[in-house]
Amino acid sequence: MEKSQEHRINLRLPTDLMEAMDELRIVGEGCSSVNKWVLDAIQEKIGRDSQSDAPTETKAATKKPKFYEFFAGGGMARAGLGDSWECLFSNDFSAMKGQVYKKNWNGGSELLIEDVNKVSLEDLPHNADLVWASFPCQDLSLAGNSSGLGHRDKKDQTRSGTFWPFWKLMRGLMDAGRAPSIIVLENVYGALTSHEGKDFAAIGSAFSGANYKFGALVIDAKHFVPQSRQRVFIVGVRNGLALPKQLTSSIPNGPWHPEALQRAHKKLSQEAQRKWIWWNVPAPAKRTTRFVDLVEENPSDVSWHSVEETKRLLSLMNEVNLEKVEEAKRAGVLMVGALYRRTRQEEDGEKRQRAEVRFDDIAGCLRTPSGGSSRQIILIVDGNKVRSRLLSPREAARLMGLDDSYVLPKKYNDAYHVAGDGVVVPVVSHLSKHLFKPILDS
Repeated sequence: MEKSQEHRINLRLPTDLMEAMDELRIVGEGCSSVNKWVLDAIQEKIGRDSQSDAPTETKAATKKPKFYEFFAGGGMARAGLGDSWECLFSNDFSAMKGQVYKKNWNGGSELLIEDVNKVSLEDLPHNADLVWASFPCQDLSLAGNSSGLGHRDKKDQTRSGTFWPFWKLMRGLMDAGRAPSIIVLENVYGALTSHEGKDFAAIGSAFSGANYKFGALVIDAKHFVPQSRQRVFIVGVRNGLALPKQLTSSIPNGPWHPEALQRAHKKLSQEAQRKWIWWNVPAPAKRTTRFVDLVEENPSDVSWHSVEETKRLLSLMNEVNLEKVEEAKRAGVLMVGALYRRTRQEEDGEKRQRAEVRFDDIAGCLRTPSGGSSRQIILIVDGNKVRSRLLSPREAARLMGLDDSYVLPKKYNDAYHVAGDGVVVPVVSHLSKHLFKPILDS
């Protein structure tokens, strides 16, 4: 109403002029008076003005932020970002994972299966708002070989050292005036302590040297899915972006800044510490999904162990773990335990294989079959009945937050590898909603 009144005031004509125009009116079949013609013109103008605002707002509301996904695997970061984001480019070295990616992402036309060392700026289309990189963890993991990132110019590159050619691409984008607003790195908890914190400090210096503000969060997937899986998420933002006050804190806060991260922060260079941000991300709602909810009664790709095989596993347990099984029997409800076989040094100095189980409604951290750890076994206890088998690939996918429409490889090890090497989907979704989107919207 206010807009119509403004038009009437601004376009009001003197009385004598209106009378003169009225004398000139032409009235007849299919014709309008001058008065009506002027009125129609005014209404049309008002309509155009109203519409000129609406499409802009609609376009702003529907415009999708764009991203690149490096070390993409099966595209789990993409799954977490969801349909409200547009993937411009993805990259992975593994042909097997590439096929999985294509089957799940409409043929994967944006996927380049290639060594990141051979990816060029010309391969990266348009401008990305966000770049995601879950670079290899083998040389940073506590279960890995501790080779670390290595030096950026070292010819003998470690697997985790593929961070450096990735970062070279990021610097190239910056030099070309295509700097992404947000760069996200994801890796294992050991990234904080690898080489006494020097690897984490090197990453920090990479961000600060590129004039990016950055901070890190340690997020355990158990808050989102029934799996214990701590991962470090380093989130850098281009200098000059205005950050909403609620996204940052002056001190470590919440569950995302444990002492290990605070110690790693103290080992950063002074320049990196000046660029550091303590991200303030809310905790998620209490998880409602239980481990038992994800278990398949009749999986198609794994078989239940024989009675003898289950007894063999129980024989590998020490008294503490055997008592856990007895407590599960007395629980009066169906209990699901996650079991790993470990080599432990006993009190007599001898190393022996042991079976260790947990019944806290949380699976152990999924790892790739080549990661040096045994594949996870589940123990089903229903009263005095105890059954065991390998965790199925579909159960592994569910523990990563993937729905059952996600297409897995047919081979067990391949499927387990895709799941164990990925990022938990709802964790990415949480960061997108509470950090990435607010940064870009600001």
